[in-house]
Amino acid sequence: MDLRVAAYAVIVDEAERVLLSRWIEGSKPAWTMPGGGMDPGEHPAQTCRREVREETGYEVELGDVIGIDSVVIPARKRLAGTGDMQALRIVYRATITGGSLAYELDGSTDMAEWIPLSRVRSIERVSFVDTALRMAGLL
Repeated sequence: MDLRVAAYAVIVDEAERVLLSRWIEGSKPAWTMPGGGMDPGEHPAQTCRREVREETGYEVELGDVIGIDSVVIPARKRLAGTGDMQALRIVYRATITGGSLAYELDGSTDMAEWIPLSRVRSIERVSFVDTALRMAGLL
């Protein structure tokens, strides 16, 4: 079984909006939490800051780890690779410290957007969005 470790950020502004990235590698685009896979030798906090910057254009300060999620993806549902894969997802609370909204080029996401928390349940999203927002006490 393959293992993929990733780190994500829950970022909410004073207007009660959450920052999401639009993931484009699935069968149809869907909103997800900003973050992604850890490079070899990289600390999860470094991964989270790098991925948020790549996907959204923002620099962030990380707060506490608010949860760790683990899911096994059967081989038949994987987009790449063979065999089952365990996804271990570390979720941080984060705040914006710099940068400006920008879209990732040539990556797994194509845009980022501030979505009102009241609208999240009505948008096309991956299930991990609900998981991360529950960890943050926002759902």
